[in-house]
Amino acid sequence: MSGRSQYAALRIEQPGLLTTLQDWGRFGHLSQGITHGGPIDERAFLWANKLLGNKATAAQLEVTLGGLSVTALSDSFWVVCGAPVRLTKNQQPISTWEVFSVQAGDTVRIDAPERGLRSYLAVAGGLKATPSFGSVATVMRDGLGGLHGDGLPLRGGDELNAGAYNASGVVPFRRPQHQFVPRISSTSELCLPIIATAQYEQFEARARQLLVQQTMQVTAKQDRMGVRLQASEPILWAQPQIISEPLPLGTIQIPPDGQPIIMLNDCQTLGGYPKIGVVSWSGRMALAQATAGTSLRFQLISLAQAQAEVKQAYRFFNLTL
Repeated sequence: MSGRSQYAALRIEQPGLLTTLQDWGRFGHLSQGITHGGPIDERAFLWANKLLGNKATAAQLEVTLGGLSVTALSDSFWVVCGAPVRLTKNQQPISTWEVFSVQAGDTVRIDAPERGLRSYLAVAGGLKATPSFGSVATVMRDGLGGLHGDGLPLRGGDELNAGAYNASGVVPFRRPQHQFVPRISSTSELCLPIIATAQYEQFEARARQLLVQQTMQVTAKQDRMGVRLQASEPILWAQPQIISEPLPLGTIQIPPDGQPIIMLNDCQTLGGYPKIGVVSWSGRMALAQATAGTSLRFQLISLAQAQAEVKQAYRFFNLTL
């Protein structure tokens, strides 16, 4: 494929519940009210590109709750990472987290996950579309990105191109070492590392204790903008309401009912609820696959620990912005 700048990669036959085109996202536009977008499970996304030898930020399909069926339009190499799903090629089971070859006409299907929420289908060379504000990431709330630049999810009949790649540089059946494949459990309690920040010190001592001393549940009220939690004892804010201010990715907002909301990639850029902390990178990756009913607890870590974690991850994946 190295002789052409692009090639016809795949056609969407069934898009499932929600399949969107996502690259690493938009940066430098928060002051204009334009959010980041990009993959919710960044770790799975980055692994998929790494396994294929793609640029770390190359666009992929983010598949929420499976149901995706696609047809290959040319010979290539693909990989699916993320939630454990039944993955088939021409109705024959194949492995996730492992590079596989496709030939023109092959049908690949991603069924609903056994556990977790999101899977990522990457193709050699990365998927292509016309960028909006420097990115093709689909943000439905903003009407930006995606195949047609209108922020809409992918639909049946959509055809996507991919960039050129050097076939000799792709290693079939390549997969991460066993210990690097994240384990997604439907029964284990999640422990999400968080950094105390923003209005943390202004919360009463009892509220700060409740943040880390009680188990909460992930609710069904979740999407690419955020996840609402249910705490048995609400975390209350006793101060006057604050003026809207910037919302970092992973922010834990406390609305008047005391039930935390964790902000994800498509969240608004400003928020007026008080913020009691920010979820770390690894915490957000775990939350990206947390289904309704999942139990979780927060654990405070230092800012230095959180920074060291994300720096290590970015170095490993050769990620530069």
